[in-house]
Order: sequence, then C-alpha cells, then structure tokens
Amino acid sequence: MPELKIGLPKGSLQESTIGLLRSAGWAFVVSSRSYYPTVNDPEISAMLARPQEMSRYVERGVMDMAITGLDWTEENGSDVRIVQRLVYAKASQSPVRWVLAVPEDSPIQSVRDLAGKRISTEVVNLVQRFMEKNNVKAEVEFSHGATEVKVPHLADAIVDLTETGSSLRANRLRVIGTVAESVTVVVANHAAYADPWKRAKIDGIALMLQGALAAREKVLLKLNVEKGNLQAVLKLLPSLASPTVNALAEPGWSAVETIVDEPQTRSLIPQLKAAGASGIVEISLNKVIP
Repeated sequence: MPELKIGLPKGSLQESTIGLLRSAGWAFVVSSRSYYPTVNDPEISAMLARPQEMSRYVERGVMDMAITGLDWTEENGSDVRIVQRLVYAKASQSPVRWVLAVPEDSPIQSVRDLAGKRISTEVVNLVQRFMEKNNVKAEVEFSHGATEVKVPHLADAIVDLTETGSSLRANRLRVIGTVAESVTVVVANHAAYADPWKRAKIDGIALMLQGALAAREKVLLKLNVEKGNLQAVLKLLPSLASPTVNALAEPGWSAVETIVDEPQTRSLIPQLKAAGASGIVEISLNKVIP
C-alpha cells in the first residue's frame, strides 16, 4: 500500500491543527509519550515536529508534506512547494505578525532609530532581510525564547510573534513596525508532489482542510416562506452563490436554503421572521468547498 508521510506541528499549533484535521475527516490520536500519532487512514503515517524545523525535513524528503508556518519556511529558506495557505493560528482565524517592539518608555520611534542598536529575535534571517530592505544596519542576535524580557537590558528592541498583542502589552512593550505576516501552510517535497498518487493525496488533504476552515464561521439556514413573501425574504439573504429555492408539498409555499456567516444570523433571523419566513433552522457545517 502506498504511504504519505505527514509532518504535524508540535507546540502552540498542535491542538488547533489536530482539531482542523478532525473536521476535515482525519482523526489523529496523539499519545503523550510518542511523536508518532495514529490516524484513521492507512495510507498516512504522521510525525510531530517543531514548526521551526519542519520545512527542512520536507525539503530533504524525510516528510512528503507538512503543516507548518510560512514564517519558518521563509526563515529556513527551504525549497519546498507551498500547496495551500490556511489562515488560522493558536487562538484566532487571522494571520499572525512578527513585530518590532521596544519598551514603552524607549526613545526609539521607528526602524530608522535602530541603526547601530541590538535586536533580539528567533527569526534572525527574516529580521536581517527586513533591516536590509530599510537600509538600516543593526546587530541581530538569536533569542532562545522569553524574547519579551530581553529589553531593555539585553537588547534595544525585539522582534517577536504576536497574535493578539496581549503578551506585548503585559510586558509594557510598544510596537513600532511589522517585519512579516504569517499564516499556516501546507508544504510538500518537490519529488513527492511530482508523484501522481502522492500529489492527489496531498491536494485532497489540502482541499478538505480549506473546506473545514471555511466552514468554521458559516452556517446553513433553512426556512419556509409563502410565495407572496418570497422575494422580500430572498433580498435579505447573502449567499455563496444564490439561495436554493424548492417548492413545498403545500401549494404556495417554498423551502429556502443558503449559507451565511454565523455572526450575521443574530440580526438576519429576526429580519427574516419579520419578512414572513417560518420554520427557520440554523445548522452548523463541517466543510464548505467552493
């Protein structure tokens, strides 16, 4: 039986990635004592690894594909194929940012003020390229963690990853610029992706992950409406394409279905009810494939 070797992120992305894969149809089970999860697909073998290292393993062919960060892939300069961008992180459905930050009371106001200064970060290559782009010469040194505490005594500024900004605020740090934005990506080894069976498998996983992600903030609305009120109801409905309308057994009545963003329903459903809709049902979705 052919086999696809998948790398899964260990650490902050692990729980959200395993949950997304479960919604996509792959139930990975991670043991606390093993780096090799089991999965309900005999064609897949999986391994946990740090996102910081993942793209290098894919480039070397140790893994056929992996789910990792675009930032670490670019930091490593890995020659891999970016199959799919997936906009999710540990706590939100938004890209994360590598930001340049200084203490609140620092006189440094912009990247220009960092000439000759010391910057501490985990993404040395990304920061060096950013400084070169801005024609600023500064000393960029690697941080092994706890980067927020490096200023002001060990460095003049830091570049750290932020999703909500809460950690920076808690450490009394002020953002003066964004070095890079990042999303989660599905990456593949070039040779693996050239293999027809592996390519079809990788593309299928990427498609289902994107569908599961798209479904997270959407719901299916089903409702009934009398013919005289149909147009008024349809005018209220947003849709991925156009609402599905079918005749009911009862003469003069129609059944309507459409997909909407879940936050819209709190205002939309009362409007639909006022316009004549009845039997309104809101259904959560597992996948939305455009």
